[in-house]
Amino acid sequence: MIELRGLRVCAIVGVLAEEREREQPLLIDIDFERPFRDAAVSDDLAATTNYADVIVVAERIIVEGRFLLLETLVHRVAAAVLEFDRAIESVHVRAHKLRPPVPHDIATVGVSCTVRRES
Repeated sequence: MIELRGLRVCAIVGVLAEEREREQPLLIDIDFERPFRDAAVSDDLAATTNYADVIVVAERIIVEGRFLLLETLVHRVAAAVLEFDRAIESVHVRAHKLRPPVPHDIATVGVSCTVRRES
């Protein structure tokens, strides 16, 4: 499992008028499964998935998406990461709104999903 924690991205996501007009801060976690024994043994980046490239893919999807729902955002990111590298077997994406537009004292709201490669 390769884990990316705490990617901070500002993007348009939400259904309220204020969310459609102004970017808001999001916190993103991405986990992906892929074999990396060869990379571990050889100490060769070419034998695994470069997580910096995965970050670029995820950030592009999030920023360009202008999604209404966090559910759509996490699913699209997971699907894009899965498509990025055929060696990736599954992707789990978690997204949190850091300043959710609700009148309650809540730290974050978020959703997550897992997408697996079909056989």
